[in-house]
Amino acid sequence: MLDIEMVLSLLLLGSFVGVVAGLLGVGGGGIMVPVLTTLFVSQGVPTEQVVHLALGTSMAAIIFTSFSSMKSHHARGSVAWDIVKGITAGVIIGTFFATFIASQINSLYLALFFSCFMAFVSVQMFISKKPQANKQISGKKEVFFVGSGIGAVSALVSIGGGSLTVPYLVSRNIDIKKAVGTSAAIGLPISIAGSVGYLVNGWSSSSVDNYTLGFIYLPAVFLIAVSSYLTAPYGAKLAHRLPVQTLKKIFSLLLITLSIKMLSTII
Repeated sequence: MLDIEMVLSLLLLGSFVGVVAGLLGVGGGGIMVPVLTTLFVSQGVPTEQVVHLALGTSMAAIIFTSFSSMKSHHARGSVAWDIVKGITAGVIIGTFFATFIASQINSLYLALFFSCFMAFVSVQMFISKKPQANKQISGKKEVFFVGSGIGAVSALVSIGGGSLTVPYLVSRNIDIKKAVGTSAAIGLPISIAGSVGYLVNGWSSSSVDNYTLGFIYLPAVFLIAVSSYLTAPYGAKLAHRLPVQTLKKIFSLLLITLSIKMLSTII
């Protein structure tokens, strides 16, 4: 499964994910899952497992990008740690148990759910709709159940949860910069819990020869993590020079295109 073409493809994918993450402040799951699905199909991975492997691998790679992002936002004092502590239990439970649901769903249905969710995210990004700040966080029960929901959806589409967490926090009168930083910190327990869940649920599919551990393809995690870590700073620099709002619109169209490509690969 691992040849020079695959290595170069994964390095290129990680490099692109890093630049986009630094440039637009988004996670790489929306890019990684459809591209990994296409790459895995080309390498002969069975159709019934290919989306699960892409989701698990993407989730494991997000651990490293989430940790890096969290450190950066913490250094700027833009993480509301009281919210992170309150929501983490719900996030972990929702994410972990949703991987059990995902493991039982047919690859085609997972791909359809992923594509529909990415279409929703793309539309929100294209129109730049901002949530209205009209409420306060009511208490521990609210953040627990909200965290569980964010975690569950994040596990099913392999994202760090930012597209859900940031709008929620902003709607609860949290400053946008604080919301983004807090969301970055919440992305770490999401990615860890999701990775453990996909590892456990895919354990019977593990293969030493193919370098897979559960539904996680280890070479992809390593190559994407290293290359994205190296290129993310360049994306951050470009953010101060390029029209970010225009680029977000282009990126939203890219997400839809990749999702359609993913569906055509599975069907």
